[in-house]
Amino acid sequence: MDIPTLSRQVQAARQRVGALERHVSRQPQVDPALLTQALEGLEVAMADLRACEEGLRSEQPGSSGHRHMLKDRFIYNLLHGQIRDEQTIHYEARIFGMELGTPRAVILIDASDFILSPDGGRGETTDAQIRRRAQALIGSVVSFFNLPNDTICTYLGDGALAVLKASNTRNLVSWVSDGETSEQTTSSWANLAALKRASDALREHLCCDTGATVSIGIGRYHPGICQLARSYQDARAALSLGRHFHGHIGVHCLDALGIAAFVGVSDEQTKIDLATYLLSPLNGEPELLATLDAFFVENCVPSASATRLNIHRNTLSYRLDKISALTGLDPRHFDDATQIRLALVLRSLGGGAR
Repeated sequence: MDIPTLSRQVQAARQRVGALERHVSRQPQVDPALLTQALEGLEVAMADLRACEEGLRSEQPGSSGHRHMLKDRFIYNLLHGQIRDEQTIHYEARIFGMELGTPRAVILIDASDFILSPDGGRGETTDAQIRRRAQALIGSVVSFFNLPNDTICTYLGDGALAVLKASNTRNLVSWVSDGETSEQTTSSWANLAALKRASDALREHLCCDTGATVSIGIGRYHPGICQLARSYQDARAALSLGRHFHGHIGVHCLDALGIAAFVGVSDEQTKIDLATYLLSPLNGEPELLATLDAFFVENCVPSASATRLNIHRNTLSYRLDKISALTGLDPRHFDDATQIRLALVLRSLGGGAR
């Protein structure tokens, strides 16, 4: 019996217990038969899981391939939101020696140019060739990050690898710049600059190892182990949009995709989160926000904007320079202005601070 089947058994048993609890809350007396059935179902499922755990732990080296397949399937299901019970996730993670309590973000690697390319007539089966190359690439990731093993890396298929990278400051210290403040790990954008630098260096390392084109998408950190699925969605969207607009090479993240992120991402909350993040340097700067409002009302015409604000044009220029320095977006450039305008509208939909 495989891990996903056992997981479904545990979840079904817990659902029966939940139904029992709801029944108890509505009824003055408990049906003993229902109570016994629910408890027995839970005990059987947990016993099966324990047996599976012992079996996996006692596997011989020759069966490591099967263990890798089970681990890959577990991470695949986790990233696709097919496992929603946190207790089940932690239990299965422990079976594979994975520690998922640390804040993590998904790094999605497109190495299809290496993994799926023709093998030059070596005679290997397609599946064996793909698995061999994927495992070699995973080994390269492990060596780059100096990981104790490959448990947080998995091959997802179609030439793509996922890395569940620890995203707190302690685990990204090699890529934190001098003077860069440590961000709170409760933030969805925590340590993003360091994560980008790590991914840039990783991409160069993999390109050197494989001699092939590699591109990477970075997902945000989302609090909660079940939210790794959202980080994966971020990374997948960033990789897809980045490849479409910038080519099949490079490191892509939602905050650096410009207008494409607002147009190409379907999830409204993600767009609101992105808008809030891009404008966060202007929090507590009502004068600059008012300047932007006037600037856009006057169709980005400096003279008319200065008149509306009742300030000198030099003062307007100073404020626009400050906005550019704080956000990295210059309202006087069309693409940046469009991005700022979209961000202002989206943030207002989310009730963002002014």
